[in-house]
Parts: sequence; structure tokens; C-alpha cells
Amino acid sequence: MDYSSLYSTDYTSVASNADSVATLGATAMLSSLIATYGIILLAVYVLIIIAQWKIFEKAGEKGWKSLIPIYNVVILFKISGLSPWLVLIYLTTVIPVVGYIAALVMSIILMVKLGQAFNKSSGFIVGLILLTPIFEMILAFGSSEYVGNGTVVSTAAEVPNDDSNKPNNNVEQ
Repeated sequence: MDYSSLYSTDYTSVASNADSVATLGATAMLSSLIATYGIILLAVYVLIIIAQWKIFEKAGEKGWKSLIPIYNVVILFKISGLSPWLVLIYLTTVIPVVGYIAALVMSIILMVKLGQAFNKSSGFIVGLILLTPIFEMILAFGSSEYVGNGTVVSTAAEVPNDDSNKPNNNVEQ
């Protein structure tokens, strides 16, 4: 009788099982890291929406406008005193290098103008550029007040009464 088949071990099946377990473990670890990162990003995005809601209300806009993804940037440009059409510069990001630089410069200009619209110092504006979510929260929940963007729109009530062009009916003849 040949009993050698009972005592032989096929080591290739053991190695393939160890590889599949290692692959499964690496996949689980990567999935948990991605999920954690996604949860953190979602929390930061919610904080940004809340901060923009308060900033919009301080500037006299409706807070719900911060919920609409592209429209909130248009309103932020309007609050900052920039033309809302400048949002189209962000579309240049499809151009590999030039577009990214243009979008970065536009974001810096937006943060500078936003800081100026709330009468903030240059140090605060640097913080607003470098740590936007944190300084937007400070801007939203701090004691800062919206002072405007430097452009004054005159209405009929604000036009001074200039009587120099009217005929003078009190002249003696």
C-alpha cells in the first residue's frame, strides 16, 4: 500500500490563501481610510455651508443661497464687490497649467475683496486666503459687520437736492 499521498502537502494552495487574505486586509484598510476621509470632507463642507449662510445673511442676502453649489460662488462674488461673471474664470481649469493659476489668482482676489467688504485687517485676509474654512467661520460667527464692497449704488432717496439748476421764482422784477 502506498501511503505517501496521505502525507504529502501542497504548499501552493496555502500560499494563495495567504495572498488572498493579505489582499483582503489591504482592501479593507484602504476602504476604511477613504471612508474616514470622505466623512471628514463632508463635515468640512457642511461647516463651510453654515459659515457662508451666516456671511450671506450679514451681507443682506438670503442664507439659503449658500446651499446651491455654483450660485453660492456667484453670490460670494457679488458680496465681495466683484462681477459675478468672473466666476467663468473657474472654467479655465480645463487648461492644464494656465487654468489652475487663473483659478488660484481669482480665489485670492475673492478672499481679499471679501475681507475688505467686512473691513478686516490684512493679517485676517492672509488667514482667509490660507485657511479659508476656519476664517470664514470666524467671519460668520464673529462680531464683524458687512460694510460693503466700495461701490455705492445711488437711489432716488440718496440723490442730494440740488436747487441750483431750477429757475428762481423769487427774483424781483
